[in-house]
Amino acid sequence: MPHAEINGQQLFYEDTGGDADVIVFSHGMLMDHSMFDAQVEALRDDWRCITWDERCHGATEATPDPFTYWDSAADLLGLLDHLGVGRAVLAGMSQGGFLSLRAALTAPQRVRALVLIDTQPGVENPATLPIYNQLIELWTAPGDPPQEVLDTVAAIILGAGYDGAAAWQDRWRAISDAAVVQAYATLTGREDDVQPRIAELTMPALVVHGADDLAIPADVGRAFAAALPDAELVVVDGAGHAANLTHPDAVNAALKRFLLGL
Repeated sequence: MPHAEINGQQLFYEDTGGDADVIVFSHGMLMDHSMFDAQVEALRDDWRCITWDERCHGATEATPDPFTYWDSAADLLGLLDHLGVGRAVLAGMSQGGFLSLRAALTAPQRVRALVLIDTQPGVENPATLPIYNQLIELWTAPGDPPQEVLDTVAAIILGAGYDGAAAWQDRWRAISDAAVVQAYATLTGREDDVQPRIAELTMPALVVHGADDLAIPADVGRAFAAALPDAELVVVDGAGHAANLTHPDAVNAALKRFLLGL
């Protein structure tokens, strides 16, 4: 299993390799690199596709130190350095978008374009934080996470009717409580330090948003796309928060069209 030592972390990654243009996929909270399997399969003949597991997720071995999404952005840029990639398209879902935006602000010359899936430039909605806090408290109480909590999380992330929900819940049960708490602290502790800088993100962008996203409402995605200097918006009917995972055909069609236009 390939790991790269970046910023004191052992980052797990997968790389289709070759000399084609590069696209890097960064996953959302509680997910891992495999949530982009359908996108990699659709693009690998024409693009070098890199996926990775962020701190506290998947097969990455992370330190217990607190971190921010600026640190995660540095991890992503360090992974590109490790792989000898100078410039890439950055594609991020939810928290993967948070870190991709910060990577683009840190090193805009290295970002050919952005693909922003069910994400936003701002912070969590204060109205939903008490609900999330309660879910995390129940999740990390002694014993296994209650099924009711996992069902609620699946509804928020995966939406209704996704037949792969049980498999993801099995993965969530294997995540340590410490990793859940640390990842959640990073998610909810982020500052509103991207939104004031949106005008700096002048590279082409594709904003993809599930019409039925419960975590980040579609109207937030619409406003985000409108604020970016050069963005295309695609709203995926019937999709929730992880639109690329649950509705890959619609997302892949938009992604291919966008990348071809580059």
